Amino acid sequence: MESALTNATSQTNFGTIDWVIVAVYLLLSVSIAFFVKRYAGNMTNFVSAGRAVGTWLGVATLTGTEMGLITVMYSAQKGFTAGFAAFHIGVIAGVVALLIGLTGFIVVRLREHKVLTIPEYYEKRYGRRTRILGGVMLAFGGLLNMGLFLKVGAMFIVGITGMDPDGNALKVVMVVLLALVLVYTVIGGMISVVITDYIQFVILSVGILVAGWLAIFGEQGVGWDNLFETVRTHKGEAGFNPVAAESSFGFEYVAWMFFLGIVNCALWPTAVARALAMESTASLKRQYTWSSISFAIRMIIPNLLGVCAFVFVMTKAPDLQQLFSPADADVEAVDNLYAMPIFLGRILPAGLIGLITAAMIAAFMSTHDGYLLCWSTVITQDIIAPLFKERLDNPTRIKITRILIVLIGLYILYWGLFYTGEEDIWDYMAVTGAIYFTGAFSLLFGGLYWHRASSTGAVLALLVGVTAVFGLGPVQDYVHTYIPGSIAERNITATDDETIEFEAFNEPDEMEESVFRDMVVDFVMTPFEQAKPWNRNGLEGWTAVVRGQTGQEQKVEVASSWADEATASAWPGFEPQVGDTVSFYKPLSGARVGLMTIGFTLFVFILGSLIFPDRKQKEAANE
Repeated sequence: MESALTNATSQTNFGTIDWVIVAVYLLLSVSIAFFVKRYAGNMTNFVSAGRAVGTWLGVATLTGTEMGLITVMYSAQKGFTAGFAAFHIGVIAGVVALLIGLTGFIVVRLREHKVLTIPEYYEKRYGRRTRILGGVMLAFGGLLNMGLFLKVGAMFIVGITGMDPDGNALKVVMVVLLALVLVYTVIGGMISVVITDYIQFVILSVGILVAGWLAIFGEQGVGWDNLFETVRTHKGEAGFNPVAAESSFGFEYVAWMFFLGIVNCALWPTAVARALAMESTASLKRQYTWSSISFAIRMIIPNLLGVCAFVFVMTKAPDLQQLFSPADADVEAVDNLYAMPIFLGRILPAGLIGLITAAMIAAFMSTHDGYLLCWSTVITQDIIAPLFKERLDNPTRIKITRILIVLIGLYILYWGLFYTGEEDIWDYMAVTGAIYFTGAFSLLFGGLYWHRASSTGAVLALLVGVTAVFGLGPVQDYVHTYIPGSIAERNITATDDETIEFEAFNEPDEMEESVFRDMVVDFVMTPFEQAKPWNRNGLEGWTAVVRGQTGQEQKVEVASSWADEATASAWPGFEPQVGDTVSFYKPLSGARVGLMTIGFTLFVFILGSLIFPDRKQKEAANE
């Protein structure tokens, strides 16, 4: 029997002519790699295009890499779930890019050191061990960060072309896309990446603007007035204001986005690699200044497509409304990443939908090639080469880099099929990236602007940055008993439909202990928005983890609680029984974990540098 999702994807206008358009584009991209192979003979050319990229080509390749299909998908997802309030992410990104373009913050000074990678700077400033550790942290966070790129790109193609999402189509598309990217990245290196980025930037820019226009004003579009009215009806003020009381964002999230704006421009290796490939400091600043416009648009337009998809689902497609926003609480909603591609598949005419799909595949490839080359280069230049004390010649380094590109490609294929986290893709990327960039910010900012920064402080900051991984849902599920304010396992004493009763937990009787506990709650738990364990009526919105007597486990959000009882809307795995156990915790947002990690790494970096100064600093102080 055909599933509702399969039926939804099959109602697309994608036809034969569209497949021809996509095929022609893909052949063009691969041909470029073979054409430029002759120019990739040394590591500098392979990695940074010979440091000869001009302003406008630099703008295109910077934007092309950062405006990938993953960007379109996660931005559309945010627009679908949060409405116009999601626009603040793009606005902040543009403002920060402009500020960096005007000031040259971090990137100009980094380029002056004539390095190929950020960890290479670590060695110049802090020593070889810091470079190797920094390379490991960068590779670890970066590989996790891009782990879902392939799957999300394939989901778009499956959704818009009408393939069967319940079959093997998703896996087949993932393999084909990966193979194409591997071919021209392995063969051509940064030169082919820059050239294809330019072509893809042009195609994608035109394609996404046309798609946005038709989504609103086209024959099947949602209409300008209906767009705002529907968002207002279903989301209220939270659909327009990111800091509204009911908003899923808030001030904390906005602050997190500002820091991520700095990261994306001045710390993220794929962007920095393009900065280091520029022909001059002046062209670098112009690159960022002009890219500020595209940095904002690259997220706002896909946000708008997501908003349009939401309006279309809620007003024009009852079948899709049952998929993505079912009225029955017992029915699980389909992954809303499919919403935007299914929407475009229904409203765009044949021929044009092929061009848009080619543009989106272009976006996918432009991001993937840059990321594959970036992480493979980091591992080669900053982990493997330093271990051999720089005795590797250029041909060997290029060969190792090419092998690593293939291995990384196989990893992201596996990870895309394996990972089952429930967070939005943008939030997943922010958390995984934070494993690297929270420590990198301290090392780069401190090393470039503070003369007392030490290698010990740098190592400690890099290690502390790993704590950002606790922002991921599956990790919190695994360590939830250690989250401040969490409630350890209690025996279930009675059950009634979706309600469970459990062993009581009582407030301490002794005044001293109670006062001390209150102090801990006020100063430690409050920042986490955790309720006091003995406040049995404050568990709404918490996560209950029920463990059966045979070892099976399930988690569910608490709908309401009182006394020693808690109620869920439904049990996704099994019906709890007397004798099972339940524990409770309040999930921490990725934004909160990220901000806390930033503060923690900066504190550790400064403290470690002051307590353990480098030898030269000690000698200067003694003199």
